[in-house]
Amino acid sequence: MKIICIGRNYADHAKEMNSPLPKEPVFFLKPDSCLLRNNQPFFYPKFTSDLHHEVEIVIRICRLGKNISEKFAPRYYKEVALGVDFTARDLQRQCKENGLPWEMSKAFDGSAPISQFIPITDLESIHSVDFRLKVNDETVQHGNTAEMIFDFNKIIAYVSKFMTLKTGDLIYSGTPSGVGPVSIGDRLKGYLDGKLMFDFFVR
Repeated sequence: MKIICIGRNYADHAKEMNSPLPKEPVFFLKPDSCLLRNNQPFFYPKFTSDLHHEVEIVIRICRLGKNISEKFAPRYYKEVALGVDFTARDLQRQCKENGLPWEMSKAFDGSAPISQFIPITDLESIHSVDFRLKVNDETVQHGNTAEMIFDFNKIIAYVSKFMTLKTGDLIYSGTPSGVGPVSIGDRLKGYLDGKLMFDFFVR
């Protein structure tokens, strides 16, 4: 199982990061050791002093596929969850400045908390899902899948040109604006169309 993360998929987030809008999906991978389930606490790693939250809609691939046509992409996912892509921003910045890969800033243990999955059929439309992140009961990020630059079908079609998608693979679909630091003691709550999806502490 692999975790595929999409970068710069919301225009406002690309703007806040001083990054150009991508013409094609930008993606990177995380190992499965990044997953943090069942509202387990996230332990602040010692190798960073600037850890940022990035809340994202997550879909789970439900069948094997390669070179998937965009029109057939809806057959490859039927569940959705809410997750966080934690980023050690200071490490990422150092890596970028030196032209180095930056997996160590994104792919560390526990850096991908995830909620339970719910059927897409429970939603009015997967292409217009409202989601938000609260830190200590204050809304810090608020987005809607209608605002994605590349929707789920485009992401699946593009990524599957380069690698086979397997049953159980996860796609973190990008974060809206409002990313920012978290601290030890913070409580993070994520909501999907108003439903509480995760609730955990930073320790």
